[in-house]
Amino acid sequence: MSSIATDVSMNGSMGNHDTTNSIFEIDDSDILKLMDRPRPVNVERKRSFDEKSYSEMSITLSPRPSYRMADSFHMLDHHEYVYSPGRRSGFHTPRSESYYETLPMIADAWEALRRSVVHFRGQPVGTIAALDHSVEELNYDQVFVRDFVPSALAFLMNGQTEIVKNFLLRTLHLQSREKMVDQFKLGEGVMPTSFKVIHDPARNHETLTADFGESAIGRVAPVDSGFWWIILLRAYTKSTGDSSLAELPECQRGMRLILSLCLSEGFDTFPTLLCADGCCMIDRRMGVYGYPIEIQALFFMALRCALVLLKQEGEGKDLVERIVQRLHALSYHMRNYFWLDLKQLNDIYRYKTEEYSHTAVNKFNVMPDSLPDWVFDFMPSRGGYFIGNVSPARMDFRWFCLGNCVAILSSLATPEQSAAIMDLIEERWEELVGEMPLKICYPAIESHEWTIVTGCDPKNTRWSYHNGGSWPVLLWLLTAACIKTGRPQIARRAIELIESRLSKDHWPEYYDGKLGKYVGKQARKFQTWSIAGYLVAKMMLEDPSHLGMVSLEEDRQLKPLLKRSASWTC
Repeated sequence: MSSIATDVSMNGSMGNHDTTNSIFEIDDSDILKLMDRPRPVNVERKRSFDEKSYSEMSITLSPRPSYRMADSFHMLDHHEYVYSPGRRSGFHTPRSESYYETLPMIADAWEALRRSVVHFRGQPVGTIAALDHSVEELNYDQVFVRDFVPSALAFLMNGQTEIVKNFLLRTLHLQSREKMVDQFKLGEGVMPTSFKVIHDPARNHETLTADFGESAIGRVAPVDSGFWWIILLRAYTKSTGDSSLAELPECQRGMRLILSLCLSEGFDTFPTLLCADGCCMIDRRMGVYGYPIEIQALFFMALRCALVLLKQEGEGKDLVERIVQRLHALSYHMRNYFWLDLKQLNDIYRYKTEEYSHTAVNKFNVMPDSLPDWVFDFMPSRGGYFIGNVSPARMDFRWFCLGNCVAILSSLATPEQSAAIMDLIEERWEELVGEMPLKICYPAIESHEWTIVTGCDPKNTRWSYHNGGSWPVLLWLLTAACIKTGRPQIARRAIELIESRLSKDHWPEYYDGKLGKYVGKQARKFQTWSIAGYLVAKMMLEDPSHLGMVSLEEDRQLKPLLKRSASWTC
């Protein structure tokens, strides 16, 4: 296996493939020039903060935000950790002196992550989705934008920044290509779902082929890729202290294209982003069409990251003003209409319907009889969460992990809401965590509802894959949310569960069953983001200063009134 793995890690491919339509010849001359530019000297401003209040730079709407990072942290167990841009983690990394004295699982994880690295023309550009050759590879031998994020964070924490910079630039150049799906042109700002390195041994030449949805199951373009790209660019800037990459005209233009596409005005009356099924991590039909929480939380976080990264001059100035307006509207909408706790559930239970005018309480005409039975037992007296979707006459009350964790990290959730989400996880540990962290959504849909919602999808049967399956990659998001909310004990408990099985099971993609007891029936082994998610969680918990890469402090200008919106009172 090792020899095959080495071949894959060098070129991300095993042989020749069809190269029609989507293969783009990349001119290296411009990229190499960009990579060779000197880094500016970064001046740091020192300040300390308390763990539970968390520290990160608050966005400043004007004048232009600067790249300032907290140097000192008062973190877990009253120990102090020093954060320095560009420094590697002092814990459990191949570059640390104690690396080979740590858990064998950690050494195994770093070795597996190293084998997954893909090279393009001699440079590392990403990690493939999985190194499991026991089953058909399909698209698991490609570099996915969303999948690479935990790998990138692990590399940044270890001081290996080159692969992250190369990835950001390569995907940026792929974005600039014309994107066609069945003779229909996609928006200019769309980022690829994934890309693959194709090696031509006869010419000794490599090219990149990108998938913008034209090869995806269901032919759906990714909405989340552009958001993850912006979030990762900010993480790179935060980790290295190097703002020169984000300030490149090419990166500035890339961000503007992504955001202009999402901020375009149309017929929608909501500040949320209208999306199709299959446009995000849940990339199959699972009833998340409309305004899924995952996309709204990523949208919010990408907007806030862009405010820090965009130059507020020229074309950027007008865009920044539009971002600020959207952030205010989006935060109000999400914090009021997507939030569910015991009080809110009782209010919905007593809704009147067919209301008209601006004074309507039931603004979306939700029928109380549509409330699922399970939600009454699931909702604890202490706790709450952002539900999966809200649209006319429809509320999807399912719990979705990624969206709620990103809501905490981006401060879309207020401090009170963030605490309530963590309360819910603790109160419903068996349902949401069980024996293998972490449920991608809860509960599973089954029987007649499964037939209608999934279209009889044999992969998304109950408590499997996206339909209530358990995904180890979500551990890093949970850990980051735990640190930010001052609940590190929750993350430690989840990591202990992971360490009891994940490596022994050969790093599966997902687990099946109500409690996550069984390796997923179609799960790939040596799934890269399962490996990287564990490493990131481990390093972040032991060196909490890394949290600054993926978290934003609450913006006081977006802070709502403490009282609940009048539109939600009966």
